[in-house]
Amino acid sequence: MESLPLLPLGTSLGVGLLVGAVRERRHPERPTSAGLRTHALAALAGTVALWLDPVAFAVVLALVGVFAAMSYRQSQAEDPGLTGEITLVLTCLLGGLAVGLPPLAGGLGVVVAALVYLKAPLHRLARERVSEAEVRDGLVLLASALVVLPLLPDRAIGPYDVFNPRVLWLLVVLVMAISAAGHVALRLVGNRWGLAVAGFFAGYVSSTAAVAGFGQRVRETPGLRPAAVGAAMLANLASLSLFIPVLLAVSPGLLPQLGVELSVAGGVLLVAGLMGLRPDGDGVPPPTSESRMFRFRHALAFALIITVVLFAAAALNAWLGPRGAMVAAVVAALAELHAAAATVGKLWQSGTFDIQQARWALVGLLAASALSKSVVAFLSGGAGYGARVALGLVAMVLAAAASVAFL
Repeated sequence: MESLPLLPLGTSLGVGLLVGAVRERRHPERPTSAGLRTHALAALAGTVALWLDPVAFAVVLALVGVFAAMSYRQSQAEDPGLTGEITLVLTCLLGGLAVGLPPLAGGLGVVVAALVYLKAPLHRLARERVSEAEVRDGLVLLASALVVLPLLPDRAIGPYDVFNPRVLWLLVVLVMAISAAGHVALRLVGNRWGLAVAGFFAGYVSSTAAVAGFGQRVRETPGLRPAAVGAAMLANLASLSLFIPVLLAVSPGLLPQLGVELSVAGGVLLVAGLMGLRPDGDGVPPPTSESRMFRFRHALAFALIITVVLFAAAALNAWLGPRGAMVAAVVAALAELHAAAATVGKLWQSGTFDIQQARWALVGLLAASALSKSVVAFLSGGAGYGARVALGLVAMVLAAAASVAFL
C-alpha cells in the first residue's frame, strides 16, 4: 500500500474534476466535447502513464493532442477558440506532474480552472481597462527585469570598485516597479482618499516634487492646507520606505541594524499624515488609463545619481577618510536621499563605517533631506504650509536621533 501513488492519483483526479467542472459551467447552453469526465480521465491517464513509463506518457500525451485537434476541427464553426483543446492537453500534463510534484500540480490546476472561469473579466481587462500606454510600460518593466537584469555582470568594476551593473540596474527596476504599483493602486482606488493616496504614491516617484506640488495646491486652494500637509507627510513616508529595497540591493545586512531608526521615523510621518486625512477626495482627479505607469528616464537618472554619489563618497573616503565620505553622503542627501542611503550602505558593507557611524549617518541624511524639503515647502506653499511641513520633518529627525542616542 505504501508503494501505491495514492496522493498523485488523488491530486490528478481532483485537478481533472475541477477543470472539467469549470469548463462545463462556462458553456451551459451547449454540450462541450471535453467536460468533467473527459478532463478527469485525461488527468488520470497522464498520472498512470507516467507512473508506468515515460514513453507511455509521451504516447498518451500525443493521443490527447490528436483528440483535441479532432475536437477543434469539428467545433471550430461554433467556437473558433483553442482554449478547450489547450486545457485538455494541459490537464493531461498536470496529471503527469502530479506523479512527482502533487502540490505544484494541484496549485497549477487551480490556476488553470481560474483562467477558464474568468474568461469574460480577463477579456474586458485586456480590451477595455488596460490602455496601450500601460501595456507598453508593462513590457518595458518586464524586459528590464527578466531580460536585461539577468544579463548584467554581478561584480564591481571601475575605480574604487563602486560600480556594480546588476545592483544599479536592480535599483532602476525597483523604482519602475514601485511607481507602476502606485499607478495601479490609484487606478483601483480612484480619488476616494484624495490627496492622501496621491501623496503616498507620489512619494515613490519624488517626495520633494510631491511637497512642491501640494504647496502649489495650497496656494490655489488655502482650505486644502491640512490635507496637503498630511499628503506631504505620507509622501515622505513612502520615500522613507524606499530605504528597504535600496539597502536590500546594496547592503542587506545593514537594514536590520537600522530597523529601529527607520520604524520610529516612519511612525512619526504616519501619525502626521493621518492627521490630515480627508476621505472625501477633495476634488483630486484619479489617474486615467493614458497616464504613464512610470518614467524610465527618472528611474535611469536615479541610478546614475547613485553611481556618481558612490564614486564621490569613495573618492573622499580615499582622500579624507570616513569623515569625508559621511560629509559627501549628507551633502548628496540635500538633493537625492536614496542615493545617499545607498552610499551609507556601501560604506558600511566595505567596513568604512561601523554600525554606530552608519546610524548617525542615517540621521544626518534625514536631517539634510528635511532641510531641503522644508525650504521647498516654504517657497511653494507659503509660511503656513511650510511651517507645518517643517515641523513634521523635524519631529521625524528628532525621533530618529533619539532612538540612536538612547536605544
